[in-house]
Amino acid sequence: MKEIEIACPIGTELSPEQIRAAAAKSMGVAPKAVADWRIVKRSVDARGDILYRYRIQACKTGEALEDYRVPEYVDVSDAEPVIIVGAGPAGMFAALHLLMRGRKPVIIERGKDVHGRKFDMAKLSNEGIADPDSNYCFGEGGAGTFSDGKLYTRSSKRGDVREVLHQLVAFGADPSILIDAHPHIGSDRLPAIVENIRKCVISHGGEYHFGTRVTDVSKREDGSLDVVTMPSSGGAASGGTASSDGLLSASSAHAGCSGRVFTARSVILATGHSARDIYFMFAGKGWTLEAKGFALGVRAEHPQSLINRMRYHGKYQPYMPAAEYSFVTQVLDRGVFSFCMCPGGILVPSATAPGETVLNGMSNAARNSRWANAGVVVSVEPEDVPEYASHGPLSLLHFQMDVERRMYEFSGSIKAPAQRMMDFCRRIPSASLPATSYRPGAVSAPLHELLPEHVSLRLKYAFPEIGNKVMRGYYTNEALLLGVESRTSSPVRIPRDPETLEHIQIKGLYPCGEGAGYSGGIVSSALDGIRCAESICSR
Repeated sequence: MKEIEIACPIGTELSPEQIRAAAAKSMGVAPKAVADWRIVKRSVDARGDILYRYRIQACKTGEALEDYRVPEYVDVSDAEPVIIVGAGPAGMFAALHLLMRGRKPVIIERGKDVHGRKFDMAKLSNEGIADPDSNYCFGEGGAGTFSDGKLYTRSSKRGDVREVLHQLVAFGADPSILIDAHPHIGSDRLPAIVENIRKCVISHGGEYHFGTRVTDVSKREDGSLDVVTMPSSGGAASGGTASSDGLLSASSAHAGCSGRVFTARSVILATGHSARDIYFMFAGKGWTLEAKGFALGVRAEHPQSLINRMRYHGKYQPYMPAAEYSFVTQVLDRGVFSFCMCPGGILVPSATAPGETVLNGMSNAARNSRWANAGVVVSVEPEDVPEYASHGPLSLLHFQMDVERRMYEFSGSIKAPAQRMMDFCRRIPSASLPATSYRPGAVSAPLHELLPEHVSLRLKYAFPEIGNKVMRGYYTNEALLLGVESRTSSPVRIPRDPETLEHIQIKGLYPCGEGAGYSGGIVSSALDGIRCAESICSR
């Protein structure tokens, strides 16, 4: 097998004849001796002419390219159950892997199914009313379903990425995610994919229980675990046990939303980074937790046309993909970096409880909004907030909560405190604000004062540096900063055995994904779910 690279201008097609000829030349054979080829990666190169660069694998006659096939799912109706708490990427892909290995996934989800979530998110955006169980973070598909669906993890250290990407394609994602360097699915397409995964799990004997919040976990004498639940705020009208056709019936919904206890030998805890009640439950029981560094800052919103001009050096054409950016720098011994960049995207409210203001970004598959946004955040470690040390392993969690409350208290609603970028760095109020994609609206605010000083100061130094050294034109008063971007990752880690992946005290309990502090993003969370499922099946 030979790996080659071919470039062609964006907007032109790379023909099979061109690929075959380039492969033949690289291998020193005639074109007819090229037995097979495939594209393994496509990336945008904007350093000079705007090009797509393709990485291609090819083989000669008598050789074959390795073909990846997703293992088959088996019927698990009568198999041993494994409880999965949380229906985000970690939980969903753990469930699919269990189907491959002959175990029955029983998914408990505090939020609603992917369609029911939309009504609560609309209520949050339009009326400022946060449902603590159904929002942009909680519900079927998890936070990633409504934040663009970026699939940037490509490292093989966490597991076989192909198991995740090929299954996403099988459930409805565009095959381009298999080759794009920065693939994404789009928040308009992800709900159907998430629903297809649920239907697959149920049709093979698995279970979903929506509107069901976990309140306690306890150990039985025989070593199995009891997972105690109660109806969440969604209640029977929106949750419940999914029937075999993947839909929710009135009778099954009532059964799923009555308080009950689920019992199994193995429980995967995949609750996501915003399930604070789980951390408090652990702390109340005296189970081991650890404070974990995270990042906090603002959402920076620019006109997408400005980002296009900047990244494509004035050569942007409408057929080109909306330009992205990323950066990382060090300021006063802490990392400052862009996070979850959404080209052609919008800003959305991500609060999970009343009285807090939190922002995130999302974009549809077309990425055709007139705005671009990204989190620009500063690394925060426990030693940065000594005033919270009395909270022990929950110190950074309490810090995070206080910052989110401060933002809400300033505006008296989920309207975002906002400031133009240059005004922020100059420490002066913004007399006016540019238009924003954030539907609840923005209010002019001294963000430089509302943010913790150790965060604000580093951002003050970072923005001009990025604008002068990395992306000329980025540092501008056309850019709007909105607060706060605080849900970058979990500020708490639930420690687990590095070999078995079980909690270091509670055998059979598998902390998993972003909520446990072991992943960041859709793909890495899915891979961690697969790892936990495999560990259970290999015992």
